[in-house]
Amino acid sequence: MLRSTDRVLTSHTGSLPRPDDVVELLYRHDAGTLDDRSVLDTRVCEAVLDVVQTQLQHGVDVVNDGEVGKVGYATYIKDRLAGFEGESKPRPQPLEWQEFPEFFSRRAGEPALHTPACTSPIIWRGEAEIQRDIRTLRAALQATQPLEAFMTSISPGGIWYILPNEYYASDEAYVFAAAEAMRAEYQAVYEAGFVLQLDCPDLAGGRNRPQYAHSSIDDFRRMVAMHVEALNHAVADIPPERMRMHVCWGNYEGPHLSDVPLVDIVDLLYRARPAGLVLEAANPRHEHEWTVFRDHPLPEDKVLITGVLDSTTNFVEHPELIAQRIGRFADVIGRERVIAGTDCGFATFAGRRVVEPRIAWLKFDALADGARLASRALWA
Repeated sequence: MLRSTDRVLTSHTGSLPRPDDVVELLYRHDAGTLDDRSVLDTRVCEAVLDVVQTQLQHGVDVVNDGEVGKVGYATYIKDRLAGFEGESKPRPQPLEWQEFPEFFSRRAGEPALHTPACTSPIIWRGEAEIQRDIRTLRAALQATQPLEAFMTSISPGGIWYILPNEYYASDEAYVFAAAEAMRAEYQAVYEAGFVLQLDCPDLAGGRNRPQYAHSSIDDFRRMVAMHVEALNHAVADIPPERMRMHVCWGNYEGPHLSDVPLVDIVDLLYRARPAGLVLEAANPRHEHEWTVFRDHPLPEDKVLITGVLDSTTNFVEHPELIAQRIGRFADVIGRERVIAGTDCGFATFAGRRVVEPRIAWLKFDALADGARLASRALWA
């Protein structure tokens, strides 16, 4: 994993806007109504090439495939793991959906996601799918020269977070079974030469799940510790510097009043093997938490990919504000261990547009400009 050795590098958390026709093909494939898979594959290859080039044009240094070929950052895994043949059920809604129904009713028209329950042993069967993703990104990179490329993959705890368990006797058994099965995908990404990003919405957003919303912080911390242990087991054979871990509180506009404070879990996040920590730090509920790293120093072997763009608003951040946000972290943890990024994805699920695509790319322009301003000050 690169560090910002002579300027502030830029990256993001993974998902980027997908073309409308690709979204339609993805949902048809997800529903089992797409007759010819090759049509989707061909179109995804074209779209990945375009999104890689677009990232570079807008100043992104560490790029990915935009998750173009996935309906969602987590739900894709049901097609790569045996065991998820149960009935599709709605995701457990965060506590705030119950407390503010008049606000969240505006999301009623969003595309439905296929989230089948686990009803039998989890077994890896996704080799063809992950190799297809690897070939697609590798082909797109042949025409470009990014500083580095990463691929995203759902964490074992992320599977617990989004796909219900109806087979394993405990959450721990479920998460560790997922960890054992996912080792193959993680290893494939590493062996392909890409940085592996593990998406871990459970480690912070899990506090808003019904079973933890009213429990003690100690109970929640025990869950986080167990999920980190399972993740570490799954990536035990991958060097830490070839991994990054994304943690968020839910990529949605809303009050976020029940979010767990970063200070309550940061020590557990530091236990995870990935050397990169990708973290929200731009939205109004968590921007203040840069001070956590002053009081709880980031381990010397880790890098922070900090959110300086809010992924839930159509405001385009001013480059000077971005530079200020970068500067805060550089002052606390050192300039070389800060990479400027986004709070979360701009298309966490295909077709769900919170930020309009044109505006998303304008935000990336601001990110690049802000990183340049910060670099001038930090390397003056």
